[in-house]
Amino acid sequence: MTAYSEYNPIVIFLYFIMVAGPVMFIMNPVLPASSLFGAVICFALRERREKDRSIAAFVLLFLLLALLNPLFHHNGVTVLFLINDNPITLEALFYGLTSSTMVIAVIFWFRSFSRLMTGDRLLYVFGKASPKFALMLSMALRYIPLFAEQARKIKTARRAMGAYEEENLWDTVRGSVKVFVSLAGWSLENGIITADSMEARGYGSGKRTFFSRYVFGKKDWLALLIIAVSSGGVIAGKIFGCLDFEFYPKAEGDLFSKGALLSYACYFVLTILPLIDRIAEREKWKYLESKI
Repeated sequence: MTAYSEYNPIVIFLYFIMVAGPVMFIMNPVLPASSLFGAVICFALRERREKDRSIAAFVLLFLLLALLNPLFHHNGVTVLFLINDNPITLEALFYGLTSSTMVIAVIFWFRSFSRLMTGDRLLYVFGKASPKFALMLSMALRYIPLFAEQARKIKTARRAMGAYEEENLWDTVRGSVKVFVSLAGWSLENGIITADSMEARGYGSGKRTFFSRYVFGKKDWLALLIIAVSSGGVIAGKIFGCLDFEFYPKAEGDLFSKGALLSYACYFVLTILPLIDRIAEREKWKYLESKI
């Protein structure tokens, strides 16, 4: 996803809004599956060395979310079997699979979003409309990895000092509480230092300006056009009822009507847009190499 990350931050921001929004608000079984496929590809293009245990954790989370719904919700007319006189229905299982796919897909999209939309890009997107909100958001996103790194340093220092005498639950909990207390003190001190530094530099004393190196090019306008057309197809499918689907009391809905298939195609193009961009950049590079 390196080539796609070079787009204008407004294009990237709108892309993630339009690719994650439909799957969050339209409960159609096909859209979450398509979204998860595109989200995994998008994340893999950016983070090729992601640890396997992270993927395993998402698989476990998917199974947990999918199984919880039929265990606690017994709506539906198609009973598969009984557990302690509680019916496990096909409709509840189908809804659980759909909702869990949606949750995992959205998590993957926002993981890619957090890696692409850095602080300076957020300042560029929100800077003119709300400079204070943009600064607050960029600082909040910056402090998340700082807190994680500082917590790791504190825990390592405590281990070096012999603070963890025994590897048991009580020792782990007590050590975690002390790490949290130290981290809270560090964060308050760091916040005061940041506030004093901003005041010393004159923040808030006049109209704020900022430098930006981002410009709109032809590729940005082309990407915006593709995003607009693809999103328009999905929105039109929702407005005209082509994407409507009912899970309870019986799964009902025409998943493969012409309007639904057109909306699926538009959304699928939207989800694999980073992959299309990567392939286009690779083919362009090969063409330029052949001209040398």
